[in-house]
Amino acid sequence: MKHLEETANGSDEQAKPARVEAVQKPDGKEKKKKPDKAKSAKSTAAAFPMVAVIDEQVRTSIPAELVTRVQQAKSRKDIISSTYPYPRVMKSGDYEEEVKLLHIELVKMQAWVKETRERIVLIFEGRDAAGKGGTIKTFTENLNPRGARVVALATPSETERGQWYFQRYVEKMPTSGEIVFLDRSWYNRAGVEHVMGFCTPHDYLEFMRQAPEFERMLVRSGIRLFKFWFSVSRAEQLRRFLGRARDPLKQWKLSPMDVESLGRWDEYTKAKEAMLFYTDTADAPWTIVRSDDKKRARLNAMKFLLSSVPYEGRDDDLVGKPDQLVVGSAHAIYEHGESVHKPKAAA
Repeated sequence: MKHLEETANGSDEQAKPARVEAVQKPDGKEKKKKPDKAKSAKSTAAAFPMVAVIDEQVRTSIPAELVTRVQQAKSRKDIISSTYPYPRVMKSGDYEEEVKLLHIELVKMQAWVKETRERIVLIFEGRDAAGKGGTIKTFTENLNPRGARVVALATPSETERGQWYFQRYVEKMPTSGEIVFLDRSWYNRAGVEHVMGFCTPHDYLEFMRQAPEFERMLVRSGIRLFKFWFSVSRAEQLRRFLGRARDPLKQWKLSPMDVESLGRWDEYTKAKEAMLFYTDTADAPWTIVRSDDKKRARLNAMKFLLSSVPYEGRDDDLVGKPDQLVVGSAHAIYEHGESVHKPKAAA
């Protein structure tokens, strides 16, 4: 009897699949299966593992008001930060037209560097998701790779840990006629290493003493040194992190350490201010690039470089002067909550 009842009525195990199977409608069309929400959530978690990690960091360490502002942003074209000088990002058409012309200027500059046997080093620093990598890619897109190298060093090896801190960077400096782009640099020690406790207090203080002298030697040896700090607001950084977490092509840009930096905003701010105080010198000044709008940041960083190098055939009408609302010195541009910085005098 029990068997007959199960056959007639269907057991629980049989009934569940029956609800989601396709059903023939009177018009001959089949109804679509209902999505399994639990299975979908599990699949999403497997495909985008950083989403849960970021959500937990946001829940525990990001001000609720900030999260609300990011969530309520109507469009990705709208600038969230109230301190950024423009309300919306630059139009793509205008950007593409201008960046193409600036690429021509960069090619002309590289030809001059090769002919005159100049040496140029560009440092790209900033918080996570500030737009450093994208800007380097834009700079180098049409340059000859034989004379333009991108250097992005991995974690120091055991051998490198036993060397003078700057030694592995010295090996990457340019030869005559070459341009080197440093995607992060020796300033790791002033930022992530210091904040995350990867170096001792003595190592940190010794770095702050040595960095200005090291850079002074580079400059006086004939290297043209440019130090860019890409400054992103906290709201925009959060928006970019959330976007990367859900993008399978950008997840590689995120690590647990990157996510932890979301909750250490104030610590990184203090580290940045100390870095500027000790290392913004007359020989090697910092140039701050406000990067809530990546397009404006790239264009103005390019213009700053081009206007600073006396290469032959420069189109001054095109290059002009960078937008001073976007690019400027360390004492002229700073984010909300940061201290006004005054550069150190030359020794």
